[in-house]
Amino acid sequence: MTLEILTSDALSPLRHGFFTRRGGASSGIFAGLNCGPGSSDQRESVKMNRTRVAGAMQVAPEALVSLHQTHSADVVQISVPLPASSPPPKGDAMVTATPGLALAILTADCQPVLFADPQAGVIGAAHAGWRGALGGILENTVEAMEGLGATRARIRAVIGPSISQRAYEVTEEFLEDFMAEDPDYLRFFANGANGRYQFDLIGFGLMRLRAAGVAEAIWTGHCTYSQPDMFYSYRRATHEGQADYGRLISVIRL
Repeated sequence: MTLEILTSDALSPLRHGFFTRRGGASSGIFAGLNCGPGSSDQRESVKMNRTRVAGAMQVAPEALVSLHQTHSADVVQISVPLPASSPPPKGDAMVTATPGLALAILTADCQPVLFADPQAGVIGAAHAGWRGALGGILENTVEAMEGLGATRARIRAVIGPSISQRAYEVTEEFLEDFMAEDPDYLRFFANGANGRYQFDLIGFGLMRLRAAGVAEAIWTGHCTYSQPDMFYSYRRATHEGQADYGRLISVIRL
C-alpha cells in the first residue's frame, strides 16, 4: 500500500510530511506504518517502515534523525546524520541548518510540531505532549532555531495529527497543574463527565506558539483518537485494552 502523507502549504517549499499509519509493513495491533523502535513490534518491520519514510523524504535512512523522547523541554541541535549503531540523543525537539537532514518526531496522541524558516534555511521538529508544552518545548525550539539564524517573525509552525479536546479526558489534579502555572489556562478546559475535564492540548499548543511570536501557527485538523484507520493513539489503545500501540512519524527536511 502506498504511504499516506499529510502536508501543509505553510511549510512549503520544504519537503515534509505528517505520515498516517497507512502503507507500512507492520501487522496486528501495529498494522501499518509503525515507526517506533520503542514499541514491541518486530524490529525488522519498524526498520522497513522507517526506510520507506526516508525514501519518501528522499534521504538515506541514517539521515532520518529521531530522538529518545522523554516529555522534556530539551532541544537538540543536529548537524550530521546519526549512525544507527549509536543511541539517539535524549530530548523532545531538534533543530538543524544542515541540508539533507530529515528531522523525525514520533507521536501517538501528543502534538508533532514541524517548524520552518525557509529563507534562513533552518528547520525544527518538536514532540509536545502536555508536559513538554507546559514546560516550554515549543518556545525552546523557536529560540534554538534563532540560534542557527532563523528569524522568529518568519518561522512557520504546523501541529500535525494530535488528540482533540473531546477525546482528552483529564483529572482535577491535571487541571490544578496548569492553574498553578497560570489561572488563565482554565480556558483550555471544558467540563466532562464524573468530575473530570476535557483538555484542549492543540489550542494550548497554538496559544504558546503564537505568544512566542512566530509568523504562523496552525493545526492540520486531524484527531488521532477518533480516526483509527489513519492514526495510532495511545489513549485509544489503552481504552481498548491493547498491550501496546504504534507510533506515527512526522518529518521535515532541508
